[in-house]
Amino acid sequence: MRQIWLSLIVFAVVAPWLGATAPAAETPGPTVTSEDHVLGKPDAPITIIEYASLTCPHCAEFDKDTLPKLKEAWIDTGKAKLVFRGFPLNGLDVRAQALARCAPPDKYFAFIDTLYQNQRSWALSDPDKAMSSLENIGRLGGISPEQFKSCANDPKLLESIQAQGFAAGQDYQVDSTPTFFINGSKMNPNGAQPYEVFDKVLAAAQPN
Repeated sequence: MRQIWLSLIVFAVVAPWLGATAPAAETPGPTVTSEDHVLGKPDAPITIIEYASLTCPHCAEFDKDTLPKLKEAWIDTGKAKLVFRGFPLNGLDVRAQALARCAPPDKYFAFIDTLYQNQRSWALSDPDKAMSSLENIGRLGGISPEQFKSCANDPKLLESIQAQGFAAGQDYQVDSTPTFFINGSKMNPNGAQPYEVFDKVLAAAQPN
């Protein structure tokens, strides 16, 4: 009995010390993959990864108010690049992202921008009207109604879009939109911040 108590005392003293010598490894942030759509020069030293929903008003606000300034000052100058990754919040969101994915690669960001600029015209509670509006947007961008219906009902494509959002939540603790990572680190403060906030964060991330 005395041996048991001595063992418990030793474990109580040593266990915390053992735990202190083996801290949990920090989860690495997201990096660019071959499947990503990249806005800007691929070799730009700063990588901005955005997880966003196409039905999210705050994401549309970022696209309208902040992104143009980021493009002018950071992306078009080759200092940073932007990767857009879908974080769908509903079925309509998934199909809107499917529309952008089905566009030619060089039109992907144009479709994302158009969907945000016209969000109120298609992000509707009536699913039939919403799909009809998305079909019209696709037609204006060169995607036929048949092509859109094929994309919007492609199980592999829809599954990959949903999987991307699920992985963001599981791997990088993304739980709101938009969420930004700068060179793999979650931006702080996050969300649809004004350009001035992004400018300061990106300036601090510049290589020496």
